[in-house]
Amino acid sequence: MAEPPGTIADAAALLRSKQASAVELARSAIDRARADRFNAWLTVSEEHALAQARIADERLARGDAPLLCGIPWACKDIIGTKDVETTAGSRILDGYIPPYSATVVERLDREGAVMIGKTNLDEFAMGSSNENSAFGPVRNPWDDTRVPGGSSGGSAVSVATGEVLFALGTDTGGSIRQPAALTGVAGMKPTYGRVSRYGVVAFASSLDQVGPFARTVEDVAVICQALFGRDPSDATTMPLPAEDLRRDLERGVRGMRLGVPKEYFIEGIEPGVERAVRAAIAELERQGASIREVSLPSTDHALGVYYIIQPAEASANLARYDGVRYGLRVEGSDLFDTYKRTRGTGFGAEVKRRMILGTYALSTGYYDAYYVKAQKVRTLIKAEFERVFEQIDALLTPTSPTVAFGIGAKVDDPLAMYLNDVCTLPVNIAGLPGISIPCGLSDGLPVGLQVIASYWREATMFRVAAAYERATDHHRRRPPAGPKAA
Repeated sequence: MAEPPGTIADAAALLRSKQASAVELARSAIDRARADRFNAWLTVSEEHALAQARIADERLARGDAPLLCGIPWACKDIIGTKDVETTAGSRILDGYIPPYSATVVERLDREGAVMIGKTNLDEFAMGSSNENSAFGPVRNPWDDTRVPGGSSGGSAVSVATGEVLFALGTDTGGSIRQPAALTGVAGMKPTYGRVSRYGVVAFASSLDQVGPFARTVEDVAVICQALFGRDPSDATTMPLPAEDLRRDLERGVRGMRLGVPKEYFIEGIEPGVERAVRAAIAELERQGASIREVSLPSTDHALGVYYIIQPAEASANLARYDGVRYGLRVEGSDLFDTYKRTRGTGFGAEVKRRMILGTYALSTGYYDAYYVKAQKVRTLIKAEFERVFEQIDALLTPTSPTVAFGIGAKVDDPLAMYLNDVCTLPVNIAGLPGISIPCGLSDGLPVGLQVIASYWREATMFRVAAAYERATDHHRRRPPAGPKAA
């Protein structure tokens, strides 16, 4: 297949009109994934994908297939997949094959979607650039000397290049939305509790959420329709009634109240990014939305809160990688030495840094001063969002304060790297839904507009994002055909 379909609806139409089969779509996606030049893939699971595609073709022939049946997709390699290697981008899990799939994978399996393989990521999802993978950095297809964003960079690139029609990532502090912005695709984090985390390698359990990348807002909504819902295996999921997440996509924004938090246009935001985001806000105002400046005064504290809570939870979650139960084992002179050698060899520098930070924040004498205080400020941040959403329907912000930066540019400055998530991580701290959509280019590189809604109001968020998307062609732009010279 010379030119892959652009959207899920396009592919579904090809399948149902018998212009293409699921096996043909799968083979085409496999070929594109194998030809990838950006290190986006860790595993291309050809045998698994073709077996799923054959089953999808049988369902399509019977005429009872859901919309996602036969659609090729990519899975971030922190999401467990039965019989397919899951490494979390770490040497400590190199070669690990889970005995069961994550709930989100099982739900897509039930829909008949065809998983092409597993995508590269920052190790254990710890990073904003996808340079922390044990298997090498992912490169941005808009300029292969630059990062794609992280930690779900491989998933973002697989969609931006058209290798698959959608992908799953995880978002702990912006790890879906930020790479979506930097690669020019749509990427969305649901309300905490909307999507099961069961079977996903745990990073920071009170912050992690699974969400999709796709070309369009409608495609994102279609995928969420399959993913949302209570899971008895994850006690954080909410037993909410099923809803049609596409019901408001055509309604437009006339009469809606959209807030612009002044704290998100921070010192250091690139002028080209601010121009593109301000122009997007003006377009929504032109369509009839009421634009209001709002204030979220605790935003300045969100970065500090996040980098206490997240490493503390990571420190606890990653304690299980000890060389005894599964994964890498490096023998030492005794049990303690085996722990030390295994973890010293298996974990990369960024993971070690965050585990040390988290262990310190949880240690005797510092727990109240750091972790408990951070949780109290988290409550204040959440309350500020709740007060603002009493006055407005959604918030509009930049997704990232910069466009994609050069590979290696910030690797020796952790604080500069952490600041890339300054616009996204408050959403995770509060547990809100947020989506990034393309809103223009700056210096030839994509810029993202972030739309944030109140709890469980994903349909409202999609309505705003779809209204902007319809009025522009930014989502139709594709990366250059070939990589730039280094």
